[in-house]
Amino acid sequence: MSTTTHTTEEIDQTKAPSIHLTNLSYTFPSTHSGLSNLTLSLPPKSRTLLIGANGAGKTTLLRLLSGKRLAPSNTISIGGLDPFKDGLEGVTYLGLEWVLNPIVRTDIGVKELLKSVGGDHYPDRKDELVRVLDIDLDWRMHAVSDGERRRVQLAMGLIRPWRILLLDEITVDLDLLSRSNFLAFLKKETETRECTIVYATHILDNLAEWPTHLVHMSLGKVKEWGEIEGFELGEKGYGKTGNSRLGELVLGWLKDDLRERGPRNKGTTSEGTAYLTGGLGGYGAEDAIKAGKRTF
Repeated sequence: MSTTTHTTEEIDQTKAPSIHLTNLSYTFPSTHSGLSNLTLSLPPKSRTLLIGANGAGKTTLLRLLSGKRLAPSNTISIGGLDPFKDGLEGVTYLGLEWVLNPIVRTDIGVKELLKSVGGDHYPDRKDELVRVLDIDLDWRMHAVSDGERRRVQLAMGLIRPWRILLLDEITVDLDLLSRSNFLAFLKKETETRECTIVYATHILDNLAEWPTHLVHMSLGKVKEWGEIEGFELGEKGYGKTGNSRLGELVLGWLKDDLRERGPRNKGTTSEGTAYLTGGLGGYGAEDAIKAGKRTF
């Protein structure tokens, strides 16, 4: 892969972006190694499942892809652009800090929230998301369940059309039907629009036919990646445990990862540090803030 950085004028940002990582490493300020020599390639319009145990590096990778952290030069290319340094358009990242936004627990109406994020400018998308996520426009946010609140948050995050969607385990509160409908909506998006998705999740219900690609991470490294058809999923149907073929594959991966890693080693891994600001050796947010390039 060429690591030449292109300007925004040279790149057509109406097309679905590809994702390329070349020897990407990232170190936290605590000197914990977050990521180590990641190399992979995901094509435009792909739907990738990012799989791994807690602390595997999934959140760190998604934040780097979203441009929330500065990666070493020429290690990340999204549609030919560096997500931090260049003017990459159409990036939507939905992660922990987004779902913990306190405004969605106040006495405010759903209509007002959807309007505040562009619902009036994209009425068709708003109406579709309200239908898909089974949202009542008369809800008051302080008086709904966590699952209902999460549906509204998803609608808020997805009303504006995006080119690349990065999801960090944001469907945990959805019931089975809502989650199935939501995943079907995302699949349709990549089939009918110019967009690409990377989705980190531990919940594999209704996902067997969803991804085009899998990425397996462990201890800050990519262990396997590629098209879903390239992975051995066993016989058709379900295994003896009742898990789907995809579930059995991932369960085997995580068991192998645990044997390789051993017991949690008293805080010497990078787990839980992905949301810290800053980095080491000029690769964190603090250098960019000093340069006036990014604020948090």
